Parts: sequence; C-alpha cells; structure tokens
Amino acid sequence: MSVQLGMPQPRADDGRGAGTSGTPLPGRPAGMPAGLVDRYGRRATDMRLSLTDKCNLRCTYCMPAEGLEWLSKQAVMSAAEIVRIVRIGVDMLGVRELRLTGGEPLVRADLLDIISALRQAHPGLPISMTTNAVGLDKKAAGLKAAGLSRINVSLDSLHEETFTQLTRRPFLNKVLAGVDAAWAAGLGPVKLNAVLMRGINDVESPALLAWALDRGYELRFIEQMPLDADHGWTRRNMITAAEIRELLSVDYVLGADPRDRDGAPAERFEVRARVPGTGEATGDVLGTVGIIASVTEPFCSDCRRTRITAEGKIMSCLFSREEVDLLGLLREGASDEQLAERWQDAMWIKPKAHGMDHVGLDAPDFVQPDRSMSAIGG
Repeated sequence: MSVQLGMPQPRADDGRGAGTSGTPLPGRPAGMPAGLVDRYGRRATDMRLSLTDKCNLRCTYCMPAEGLEWLSKQAVMSAAEIVRIVRIGVDMLGVRELRLTGGEPLVRADLLDIISALRQAHPGLPISMTTNAVGLDKKAAGLKAAGLSRINVSLDSLHEETFTQLTRRPFLNKVLAGVDAAWAAGLGPVKLNAVLMRGINDVESPALLAWALDRGYELRFIEQMPLDADHGWTRRNMITAAEIRELLSVDYVLGADPRDRDGAPAERFEVRARVPGTGEATGDVLGTVGIIASVTEPFCSDCRRTRITAEGKIMSCLFSREEVDLLGLLREGASDEQLAERWQDAMWIKPKAHGMDHVGLDAPDFVQPDRSMSAIGG
C-alpha cells in the first residue's frame, strides 16, 4: 500500500500530521532525539537508495521470466533529486553509510554523474553499490574515479548452466569479468552475495566459498526471502542458515568472527580448512564468510536501515506494505526541513519486524509485499 502524502500540515495536539491527500501519518512525539529513530529505539544510519527498477537479468527468486512493467523516466528520481535526498539524510538525519541499489544500477546512463556529485558533496561518506556486474568490467575504473567506495556483486553459481538457469541469461563470463575488474580498480573489499536454491545450486556452496577465499573476496550467503515477483516462496523449500553452515562444514570449520557485528545483516565467521576425516581445523584463517539469515535467525532488533525506492518512496522495512512518498513532496516545493520531518515520521512508524509487530516470515499473518526485491532496492 502506498501512502501518497503532500505538503505536511501543522501538527495537531495529538502529534499527527496529514498530507494533502488526507491520509494521516503519525508524527514523532515532541522531545524525541534527532535522526531516523523508531518506536522501538532503533536508529537508521544505513541508507539504501534505489537508482532504477530496471534489470538486465531475470533471477528466478526476484523477477518473473517476462520481466516487470518498468517505471517511466519521469517517475524515477533525477540525479539532482537523488543528491538532495542524500544530502538531507547525511547532513540532517544522521545517515553514515550509503548503498546504491536497483534493479541494476549499471543500466542507469548517468550513474557516474550521480556518484561524482555525491562524492563531491560528501567526501568522507562510504558509498557502496550492489550490482549483478554485467558490464562492470568496462565501468569499474570509472566508478572508482567518480568516488565509489566498494562493490557488492550478486553471484549464485560458478557454473554456466546453473547460472543461466537461475538468472535466465547466459552472462556468467560477463559477471566474472566484472568482479575481477572491480578488484583491479580498488573497489574493495569486494563482497559477493549468493542465494542458495534447493536442488539447484546448494551443493555448490563449498566450491563457491573456496573460489572466493582464493581471490580474497568476502562471500555472504543469503536465505531466500519472500520477495519474489511470482510469490512462489515457501519456508519448506528455502535453504536455512543452519543448512548453509552444515553444507560448508564438509570442507571447513567456521568460528565466530571477533569483530563487532555493529548492525550488519550478515553474521560473519572465520573460515579454516577442515583436516580430512576429522573435526579438526588447520591453524590458519583463510578468510571470512557471512550468512544473512533474515528468515530463521532475524536481526530486526538491531536493524539500522532506511530505504528509498527508485520513485522516491520511503520504506522503513524491507517487508513494509506501507510506503511514504518523499519525492512527490519534494516536487511540490517542500523545504529540506519539511522533507526531513516527513522522513522522520515515516521511520517512526517502522514495524517491529518483517512488516509486522512481531518476527515471523512464515507466520500465518505474514503478507508478502507487492513489490519484488528488484522493485524495492536491496
């Protein structure tokens, strides 16, 4: 459900404001701390901003084979609007890290201009980007020069046939070339995101980890979430974090990473080789691996993310069914202060977990969002 809101009206005594559409949005109580805080004491400092809903892959856990109906160019935030919204987030609301997402950010023609403008405005801001890496080999050096800090690449398989089955496109070699180019350009640490699908690529997980460790990349396995456009997700068919650890334990011993998790979605593990035929590990740490267990081991209580979709709507939670229109307010002439207040109000009503007042993606009352992952921005 999209909450279309216009210019904010003066707050009533009960702390509620209404947009020109007449749809009320609860406001934060007086005296609350600055920043993007919610009713549960969480503070959002990690901003995920989608540059486009378009993508050149058709991953089975994300999009239907025929694709989606794309947004019009006019509906998507312009470069100037993106820069302004990020500035409000950083300068006024305490955002400390920015991730550019899609769809696929590389398909946006003015991507380098956007990153360059963001870097000029915020010299010390960590700016990362999630990409499928198709075409990245030709753009990695330019992205680094423009000011991008690092790259996250979606890579579910190293086998051409499996990759094509999952993405519905024969582009594995292009992706691998893009990963190598990102590393060569200094867009590190290069992080790889892999979604394991039962009976398709789950058996490849140890080999994928070995490949990443050998090249110095940080691999993160992600539990499949109910964010597929076809709404075919089931709890029974997904590969759980416990199963991922079991699959990896055939060849490796995973130990707790001593670093503070610090609100990160991935639980990190130090990786050591397993001595064949024993439960013993070699002494050397080969690298790290992360597991993002949004379904079975949720981390909602320490969520620090705020999301802006490609058409400028605030999503306080990845599974929210309510969205607050920030871009419409901006285009009506709102001041920075009014935009910041609307953003704060939207985050104040952030649900406790998974779009509800309790944890449970497989709970009877969970309702999958209408948007797929590509339309939200990861």
